[in-house]
Amino acid sequence: MAVAPPSYCFVAFPPWAKDGMVIFGKNSARPRDEVQEVVYFPAADHDPESKVECTYISIDQVARTHAIMISRPAWLWGAEMGANEHGVCIANRAVSTRELAAETEALLGMDLVRLGLERGTTAKEALDVIVSLLEEYGQGGSYYEDADGCSFQSAYLLVDREEAWVLETLGKYWAAEKVTKEVRCVCSQLSLTTKIDAEHPELRSYAQSQGWWTGEEEFNFSEVFAPTSDQLDCSADKESLGRQEESITVRTLIDILRDKEGGICADSESFLTTASIVSVLPPSRSSPCIHYFTGTPDPSRSIFKPFIFVDDVKLVPKTQSPSLGKDDPARKVPRFLEKPDRRHELYKAHERARALMASNQEQGNKLRDTMQELEKQGLEAMDGILNSSVPVDPTEVGDLFYDCVDTEIKFFL
Repeated sequence: MAVAPPSYCFVAFPPWAKDGMVIFGKNSARPRDEVQEVVYFPAADHDPESKVECTYISIDQVARTHAIMISRPAWLWGAEMGANEHGVCIANRAVSTRELAAETEALLGMDLVRLGLERGTTAKEALDVIVSLLEEYGQGGSYYEDADGCSFQSAYLLVDREEAWVLETLGKYWAAEKVTKEVRCVCSQLSLTTKIDAEHPELRSYAQSQGWWTGEEEFNFSEVFAPTSDQLDCSADKESLGRQEESITVRTLIDILRDKEGGICADSESFLTTASIVSVLPPSRSSPCIHYFTGTPDPSRSIFKPFIFVDDVKLVPKTQSPSLGKDDPARKVPRFLEKPDRRHELYKAHERARALMASNQEQGNKLRDTMQELEKQGLEAMDGILNSSVPVDPTEVGDLFYDCVDTEIKFFL
């Protein structure tokens, strides 16, 4: 059985999170050479009976889609993680289950992240979108840009200002737990047990039909559906977060996402943390949600750059990979006969910076200090916005992410 990449997702609620905030974050572990791009899509109206072309299949479009900011492997349509204009954040993780995922092309778990963000105004609404699309279209297809790629079942962490949902799936079947307090860490294994707040109506009968549950003992989702070899431990950093009541901030979660020794930041022969996100969701809707994206591999050597939703967001071509249109090997059948260069401008500049840090300790340390100072300035500026009683001026933050990327690249040259 293929091993799911070790991605980690976190959410912290007050009082563990400081100042009444909800803090969300994810490390996206993917194949080492895969490029992730960070892309903004504005809200849009769509014609009746129109279709949307996802990674492998086309599905019915809705009348209106919300503005979203996503981080995604550059070869696919969906997203590993992201946020929308309503303060909804979603992260996907591949999971292994007793039942192998379908190789037949359908919706990818990453497609469902984007669809949930585009169509949901709350975490629960996004969950409902995802499970209804699972029922209608199913999930399947390669998770990797590779003709011999693997398929996985999908799980999600969906978060808004008030609550979170842990959603775990097996084909069209699913279960979900509502989370409103303390902290939650989920990784690339099933995590739901006996506390299930919503589920597919045929979930338990399906488990019985497969001989995985007798119907007599208490229904434990992970015990019923997880493979016996699933040994990844997600508890360590949940416990460390849980000890920090009233002190968890964006900086706390960024530090945790940079933890290589504990395995939170993947850096192995097969997998690397290719991008990361941290979001802070204030309790008051008069305060903006702030989302920090790296857009580059290895958060320990990357800068978390802030983004705020406003009406006129300046697009950032330097975090977008080259568009190959219908000639993209990922779109043509048979797929993945070639692997094009998908590096965007920020990725290339960061690649040079990583090489410098690896080859020249003195210059590398100086560059790392500069990167940390840039990130610190950005975090302090965003703290000022969150702590201010004055509404944010859209004209001052519409180009926020653009300016941060531009400044970062200049320091790397």
